[in-house]
Amino acid sequence: MPFIPHTESEVREMVEVIGVDSIDDLFEEIPEKLRAQALSAVPQGLNEMDIGRVMMERAGSDGVYVNFIGGGAYEHHIPAAVWELTTRGEFYSAYTPYQAEASQGTLQLLYEFQSMMASLTGLPVSNASLYDGASALAEAVLAAVRAKKKATKILMPRTISPVYRQVVNTIVRNQGIELIELPFSESGGHTPLEMVSQQATDDVAALVVPQPNFFGVLEDVGALTDWAHDRGLLVIGLVNPMAMALLEPPGSWGTQGADIAVGEGQALGVPLSSGGPYFGFMCCNQSLIRQMPGRIVGRTVDTEGTPGYTLTLQAREQHIRRSKATSNICTNQGLMVTAATIYMALLGPDGLRRVAAQCHANTRQLLDALGQIEGVEKLFDRPFFHEGVLRLTQEPVAVLRALEAQGIVGGIDLSGDYPQMGHTLLVCATETRTDADIDSYRTHLERIMSRRRLDPPCAQKVAGNV
Repeated sequence: MPFIPHTESEVREMVEVIGVDSIDDLFEEIPEKLRAQALSAVPQGLNEMDIGRVMMERAGSDGVYVNFIGGGAYEHHIPAAVWELTTRGEFYSAYTPYQAEASQGTLQLLYEFQSMMASLTGLPVSNASLYDGASALAEAVLAAVRAKKKATKILMPRTISPVYRQVVNTIVRNQGIELIELPFSESGGHTPLEMVSQQATDDVAALVVPQPNFFGVLEDVGALTDWAHDRGLLVIGLVNPMAMALLEPPGSWGTQGADIAVGEGQALGVPLSSGGPYFGFMCCNQSLIRQMPGRIVGRTVDTEGTPGYTLTLQAREQHIRRSKATSNICTNQGLMVTAATIYMALLGPDGLRRVAAQCHANTRQLLDALGQIEGVEKLFDRPFFHEGVLRLTQEPVAVLRALEAQGIVGGIDLSGDYPQMGHTLLVCATETRTDADIDSYRTHLERIMSRRRLDPPCAQKVAGNV
């Protein structure tokens, strides 16, 4: 379908009414050298059969692997009903629900999503999604600085994903906000309170607390939350929603609970899909509701007592005065939220708990199995969820390449972002991994580590550059 649906006769009629010879005459003020030329590099269009084949070939080029990668994106089982319902026309093509009278179904679904996320995080208010988990954290930082007014520093542990920290820095650095990175314990992989307390100053607005953190390690969220509140700081919880089915929710951390909770919702019914899309969520306490960006759907009744749903607390600046808006990233992920809502409704609280428990059991089994291999050791000694860090005697990049040749994506090489930890690998096992998967990983990794121990140094160097 063309972008401009008007016929040639309709175009001629319009330019005649305007009083010009052609549409080009409307742009005569623009110098010719600045105008876009023909799109010569764009190939000719394909028919349905050909484009279908191209897309299948490109999808297949990724290959089929047994996945042990986590780090913020997780392969979970998604019941078939989730996307059968999500891709119904009523949801799949639904537009932004500005007109409540025409969008009651969409609005009710978003309201249900907010209710579920509020229950999962233990906080009273939820929005109806943001772009992704990383930008949601940035929005939480901006909200905290607005709420604290003159305080412009944020305590950001290095146990938060390097990608998240980079995204937050990109979004807030030009707004006079400083991110103070906090070190972590080399033995525990967590952020000890004594390392946080050294950074307490009057111009700090908030402390970010991940749970679990990027290494899969559980932080002492209660102590960190109380420490921050005792000093007048806000607390931003960065959480994995699947973990919240088992762990204490942010709204219950310490004596008062976290003030804001954000995270990535992909684990709730959204497939990995070669890298996206994802969606971010944000919940907060009642006092910060005016600082929350994105949509909030409210429920009310009409004059006859019939329930109805509508967008509420939407500042007009969000749409027409960007400099006054709470956020300039207005993209939400309504379709992903639809899938997440259906996923959570199908599984229910007990189903989510069972999935989370199986994830933890499989990760424990994986770490125990791999930790028995000579040249492989589990790095941290604290409780964990979903993933863990292994230290190898060989370079992870070469080991991962060898595993990939066996149909296994073996984890994330941490040596670039955390060189002080040595040759380290972040591995993950969700409920989709079987005993056979874990045994296959152990067998191949043991063979690879043993073979590379026998290789002369020059051969190892060559193999690492293949």
